[in-house]
Amino acid sequence: MQPQDLPFDDTGPDQSPDRQPLPGSLITLQNILLPEPEICSEETLYFHAEGGAACCPGQGLFQLPGGSRLSFNSYFNLFNLGAWSRACRLPPLFAEITGQGRTALRLVLTRPGGGTETLFRTEAELDPAAPLRIRIPPLDEGLLHLEAAAPEGAAALHGARFAITEMPQDLPRLAVSITTFQREAEVQRTVARLNAFLDSYAFGAHIHVQVVDNGQSAGIAPSRHTTPYMNRNLGGAGGFARGLLEAERGGFSHCLFMDDDAAFHMENILRAYMLLALARDPRTALAGAMISSFRPWEMWESGAWFDGACRPLFNGTDLRDPDAVQAMLFDEQQQQQPATFYGGWWFFAFPVAAAAHYPFPFFVRGDDISFSLANDFRIATLNGVVSFQEDFAEKESPQTLYLDLRNHLIHHLVFGPLERSALGTAKIALRFMMRSLLRFKYGSAEAQLLAWQDVMQGPQFFDAHIDMSARRAAIKALIRNEAWQQLPAAAPDGPGSQAGLSERRLFSRLPRRMRHYFGLFTLNGHLLPFWTRLGDRMVLDISARGTVFPAFGGARLTYLNGSRTRAYTVTQSKRRFFSLAWRMACSLLAWQRGHGRLRAAYRKGYGEMASRAYWEKTLAPPAPDPATPAPAAPPPGIRPAGAAPDHPGSGPHP
Repeated sequence: MQPQDLPFDDTGPDQSPDRQPLPGSLITLQNILLPEPEICSEETLYFHAEGGAACCPGQGLFQLPGGSRLSFNSYFNLFNLGAWSRACRLPPLFAEITGQGRTALRLVLTRPGGGTETLFRTEAELDPAAPLRIRIPPLDEGLLHLEAAAPEGAAALHGARFAITEMPQDLPRLAVSITTFQREAEVQRTVARLNAFLDSYAFGAHIHVQVVDNGQSAGIAPSRHTTPYMNRNLGGAGGFARGLLEAERGGFSHCLFMDDDAAFHMENILRAYMLLALARDPRTALAGAMISSFRPWEMWESGAWFDGACRPLFNGTDLRDPDAVQAMLFDEQQQQQPATFYGGWWFFAFPVAAAAHYPFPFFVRGDDISFSLANDFRIATLNGVVSFQEDFAEKESPQTLYLDLRNHLIHHLVFGPLERSALGTAKIALRFMMRSLLRFKYGSAEAQLLAWQDVMQGPQFFDAHIDMSARRAAIKALIRNEAWQQLPAAAPDGPGSQAGLSERRLFSRLPRRMRHYFGLFTLNGHLLPFWTRLGDRMVLDISARGTVFPAFGGARLTYLNGSRTRAYTVTQSKRRFFSLAWRMACSLLAWQRGHGRLRAAYRKGYGEMASRAYWEKTLAPPAPDPATPAPAAPPPGIRPAGAAPDHPGSGPHP
């Protein structure tokens, strides 16, 4: 190997620059990831292969037959210099490759605009005991990726990483807070994986897992890395408020909120911890992306912003396409972040000191939006820090629509950047309900009308109904035809008649523009006589469930779930439509009259209820009744609400 093969290495020609000793050991910023079948098996999200190159997840390596090639120009394995440099003070950066056999290696920089530059190129005999290290020049923009090829015989790539040599003296102490409710198997798997990761991670002693068990059924045993907390079921808002309380009590500098149903690589934790440790601004937070488990090759959102609706960024980006991934990451670097940007709580890490406001007691839905809007975080995103979750369309129900409308209205009442006129805010409620009515989801529209009326009761309503028990019962009574029903086991997978469900399509086959205006001007047949006889009978899959247009032209709609094992059918009813329309008009009049008073009440009440004092009082165990025997003490390590922490993660780590 000649010195010119390593143009950015400062060693002399008589040394071995690819194996040079470095001061101290390298500290990983980002590893090259392999697919994990239980999380994601879409290989093109991790690497692109030619000539028979393949990954072996069970062995944790890549095989390169002679003449084959691997490129890590992929969503999970690109190193985003722009994102890291904007958020962090980066020490000198290195790439390190470990493998076996003669291998051709190339490190490529892609600049904004699409130009590429080879920073490093060589052919070397890789040795598992002596990693090859590449010093990367100071750069603050662009995307780095590694390429490997086997020019002669077979070779193997055991691992690769981007790394640094220095860490700050004052390292973050991170509380990973998971709120769970009756998802025992899922949270047990996640905690086991976290414990195994923290056992081997260099900074595992600075990270502790808190499991806030709203169902008091998860069965999580306390350990060196984990403490469970039994909690009153006040939804995600109450669970994450408890997690933040415990993080503050334990002296943690940062907290990471995570859902119990999220599937994610442990690399999420590593990359998040390093970004927080190296952050320029003490207000830096990290928002993880979300991908639907039903479409694991497609971005659902990489951060989002709110104004009248949730607006996911980069929704629909095909992550299998290297050009689409590069365009998304450069757009993230170059575009100004919206003022109402927020991070979802499937993965959201933030500094505890910057959390001046606790969650508002929404129960669930919208608490993550308001938490970002209320607090002065500087929110970053990183490619590959992502959770795979059930599709939102699959989760949609009258209850979730009720909860969504409540928080949408309150955000506009509370936050100055979102302030609108009375009618401007009311249009949000009207749009929500019309979307349901035009799809014949009258139960959902009833629930949304109830949400609007509940918001009009003022912030005291949320305190009085903090556990949602009464409202959940009321909404359940509204569901009627919108509950999933099991399809016969003998039904094939295909839609429509292939699934044993009858279809009749005429109006839904109109040209798109004509169908659109027909649906709008007739209110999807509600203004036409005999529409229940004339309109189409349609079977729609899960991708059409959350939007209105696929329903246009129908009089009876059957929706299939993602796996096409369950369905429900809704049919047009003019009586229910016009009854609800009249009640909506009455609610609009009441809203117009009370809007100013209501806005003032919510701005005052939000500050009081999104506070530490409110949640300490709300989550405190009830005072014992003198006439009632004292309850048995919880098992060792299990913390009831309000108990002082004594686990190893609560005090300073050695």
